[in-house]
Amino acid sequence: MTIARALRAPLAALALLGLSSAASLVVTRAAQAQAFPNKPVRLVLPYSPGGIIDYVGRTMAQALTGALGQPVVAENRPGAGGITGTDSVARSPADGYTLVLMDPAIVINPTLQPSMPYDLFKQLKTVSIISSSPEVLVVSPELPIKSVSDLIAYGKANPAKLNFASAGIGTTPHLAGELFQQRTGVVATHIPYKSIGQSYPDLMSNKVQFAFSSIAGALPFTNDNRVRAIATTGKTRSLVYPDAPTVDEAGLKGFEVDLWLGVFAPTGTPAEAMDKLNGAMKTVLKDPELLKALAKVGVEPRGTTGAEGDAFLQAEFGKWKKVIEDGNIKEN
Repeated sequence: MTIARALRAPLAALALLGLSSAASLVVTRAAQAQAFPNKPVRLVLPYSPGGIIDYVGRTMAQALTGALGQPVVAENRPGAGGITGTDSVARSPADGYTLVLMDPAIVINPTLQPSMPYDLFKQLKTVSIISSSPEVLVVSPELPIKSVSDLIAYGKANPAKLNFASAGIGTTPHLAGELFQQRTGVVATHIPYKSIGQSYPDLMSNKVQFAFSSIAGALPFTNDNRVRAIATTGKTRSLVYPDAPTVDEAGLKGFEVDLWLGVFAPTGTPAEAMDKLNGAMKTVLKDPELLKALAKVGVEPRGTTGAEGDAFLQAEFGKWKKVIEDGNIKEN
């Protein structure tokens, strides 16, 4: 055997070994992609129990458990207007097993807060915008207020004597209240809670006088008239409160607040995992039982692609940034 032929033999063997390793890697990656998920998925809910995030999150988790074939575990992690729970997900491994369900506060906080522990557009990607829902304007039953015009008149007759509740600084109920003040000239003091549900004892006792609440948070208290629902914030009337006009109908033209909800994952989550999660969400959002459960609290299904969700997120960021800057709204 010549020296050249002797050298070529091991080189050929190495080439074959390399091809074999590459093929093995492709097979392994394919198997890993097909295997997702092969353990429980955690869905972080960044607010305390009692609001729309908690209700929708737990309802979705149960439905997704069936669709994904693995337990989807809903976990409340409240704090800082949703920032604490969202930050925990932004810093989690990008493997598809840790997600966060969040409302418009996710695009509000970066403008409102002087500093943020995470970068929304660098550290999180949209899995899907799953729903839309109006908020409901509720007032203390101890006040002689039965309409939006009554609330405006009372506020102007009692300057700086109104308090309004929210689920925390930078949440949609907070900015809805701030937008209401901008549009009406009413002056009210913002009282933040860890969740909108925690504000209701103070609403019932008139320690706070009104709130823009999620329908899920309001229903247990409006059903038995412990607080009074006077309007909703959608383009059309809510099927849950058909007798309550929209704020637009009540005279504040163009006033609309959508308490949409989206599911987000850490940036870098494999495309295969993102696709499987997105597909599972689209599937369950067509399930009649899930739709019936969501409709009870005024939630309408959406379901977007990841790219559509990211574009929507950018648009919502711009919308609320303008409201915050025009109103010179600052963190307390």
